[in-house]
Amino acid sequence: MAQIPAPELKAQELQRAFDVFNQVSLELTQAYEGLQERVESLTDELAVANGALRRQYQEKEALSERLTLLLNALPAGVVVLDSVARVSEANPVAKDMLGQTIIGDDWPEVTQNNLVVTDAPDEWQLGLRRVSIAESPLDSAGGRLLLIHDITAAHELKAKVERNQRLAAMGEMAASLAHQLRTPLATALLYSANLAQPDLSDEARTRFVGKATEQLKRLERLIQDVLLFARGESIGRDVIPVAALIADSVHMMEPLCLAKGVDLCVHAEVEHVMVTGSRKALTGALLNLLENALQACEGHQECVAEIRLGARAAGGSLRISVRDTGTGIAPEAQQRIFEPFFTTRGQGTGLGLAIALGVARAHGGSIEVSSIPGQGTEFVMVLPCGEEGQAQADEIRAR
Repeated sequence: MAQIPAPELKAQELQRAFDVFNQVSLELTQAYEGLQERVESLTDELAVANGALRRQYQEKEALSERLTLLLNALPAGVVVLDSVARVSEANPVAKDMLGQTIIGDDWPEVTQNNLVVTDAPDEWQLGLRRVSIAESPLDSAGGRLLLIHDITAAHELKAKVERNQRLAAMGEMAASLAHQLRTPLATALLYSANLAQPDLSDEARTRFVGKATEQLKRLERLIQDVLLFARGESIGRDVIPVAALIADSVHMMEPLCLAKGVDLCVHAEVEHVMVTGSRKALTGALLNLLENALQACEGHQECVAEIRLGARAAGGSLRISVRDTGTGIAPEAQQRIFEPFFTTRGQGTGLGLAIALGVARAHGGSIEVSSIPGQGTEFVMVLPCGEEGQAQADEIRAR
């Protein structure tokens, strides 16, 4: 086999090298062209994305401006708190209420310096204004949004409406009230006139004096009830153990029940339960319910006369029940028993249950009634309550 001369062999190798170089150059050129096309595509996509981001930014900026204008135009105050209860934002109304320099202040200090607790939940006195504060969580970091409403006009209007309603009720029943006043007054005058008889015995004189005094006391009780209903019942901020409230009522009712031959049974599971308000007003309302039950038992002799007083608390709500085995209340009368001056008894004023309901409502509660004629009646006073430690802490914050 003939050998290829060295010059030709080198020429062939050089040719192959050129061929490889040309092939690589072609591939590089194609790759570069592809890369250019990809760069142009990415540039176009980036331009589109930038345009979309720019539009989103402009939309959010416009939305932010609208929200700012809306917050500034709101008639209510808006306060934004961060996770440590520091004021981070406030609209002009909030600044006008609480001060222009509240940004950065601790909210507890702001409330302590500006707000005074009232007897209504979630309502505060702010100078001459009465405001309500609604709170909502703002984000997962613990921020809060506070909405402060000026309810001064609404509060004044509500007070006027309630007073007008009481005056209207009194006006509607003025004739009945006059009759109730006239009857014991005429009786007392009659007994007093008999005292002027010269031949009256000492025994008769003593009896007439007692009768006249009894009618005058009845007049006094009626007038006190009318005044209490006309004024309405204001409540305090006392922290009251419910067990003490029950004990006060039982202490006053036991002698009356014993004298009438009525059993008084008490079952209260409220060892550490507390309510906030007026001890005198709540005791009076509970006594009204108990006296009503006692009077119902007096006129019903078909079964053992018994009054059951119970109390239990669950879920922040206290239920004090007064159940009797008396005559019961007719269905048509159940719709009116809380109306002022409505009564089914000749000696009643018709104000006891109306006053009790007013006291319960003033304390943020209500009174429920259920009755079966001939079997008895149950009244349940429902009030907001708390545990001993919580109620005392609320009182300290209120102060």
